[in-house]
Amino acid sequence: MENTQKEIYRHYIALDWSQETVALASMRDSSTEVDLIEMIPEIKILKQYLKSRPGKKILTMEETTTSHWLYVELKDSVDKILVCDAYRNSLLKDGPKTDKLDARNLCLLLRSGLLKEVYHSLDKIYEIRKLVSAYEDFVNSSVRTKNQRSAIFRAGGKDHKKERLLSDSKITKFITEKQNLTIEHFDQTRKEFELMFSKIQKENKVISQLQKISGIGLIISVVIYATVIDAERFINKYKYWAYSGLAKHQKDSGGRSYGKKRIRHNKLLKKYYKIATKAALKGNNDIRQYYEYLLQNKYSFEQAQNQITRYLAKVSYAVMKNNTDYRAYQWKESKQKKTRVKR
Repeated sequence: MENTQKEIYRHYIALDWSQETVALASMRDSSTEVDLIEMIPEIKILKQYLKSRPGKKILTMEETTTSHWLYVELKDSVDKILVCDAYRNSLLKDGPKTDKLDARNLCLLLRSGLLKEVYHSLDKIYEIRKLVSAYEDFVNSSVRTKNQRSAIFRAGGKDHKKERLLSDSKITKFITEKQNLTIEHFDQTRKEFELMFSKIQKENKVISQLQKISGIGLIISVVIYATVIDAERFINKYKYWAYSGLAKHQKDSGGRSYGKKRIRHNKLLKKYYKIATKAALKGNNDIRQYYEYLLQNKYSFEQAQNQITRYLAKVSYAVMKNNTDYRAYQWKESKQKKTRVKR
């Protein structure tokens, strides 16, 4: 989400929160100096401080594990909260680092309109993000444990698919027993997550609409919805492609081209669109037919798959933004229209 700050505020405030202390930096609209203070990390005291600032005010903080909690708690104490992407704040990497200096630099960046905003919302939908994040943690832990189990079997020249336990020694038997129990626990937990996803899908029209897209099943539809939340925050499909890691930016300087660079993006969204592509291409559906059409028109296998992934992102973006059902074979309708126009 791009920050195109146009509004003028009377107070520009930056917050650096930790469990030990809170550093606050503030500037008036007419001042060139940054005021710095420290206080104990108490929400009530922080709210009192913010409400004591007369006039229109904007607050910024970096995206951290506590940023959404602070966003919810402080939303009514200021006119706008801008949670920013710490990765992009290069100025903070220069020189000595303290909480006060971090807050000061954030305040200067905020005043100059140079911060990259990270999307936050008070909507209950935002809670589904936490569910998806926890699900991803369990899936990753499960995959890691399965890989470790496979490795210990291979190290002993055994096939982990054919044998349940290694009995070479008490230690290897103990390890594989515990790995099996852990994997069973993860598999059961995964099913419980999927049951929760199913309940959410039944109560959510947009998720049900996304699920109708070829290749996008229950899990992927919930992940996409929880990650995007509000498709209106993307101006067009190109911005959405960039956010999903499905587009690159051209690098030109001094009349020379330095190729294309993939910008910072949401890795989870890219991962699941790639999974959706593989799932769609395994079936007999409109997406598979589009893929075959691309191959017939001299696309390489890689180019065709990338085109399919972008197409899935485009149609899912349209479903969320317009709140409409997915229409299969839209790609064919589009090609036919272009053919008629050329004639």
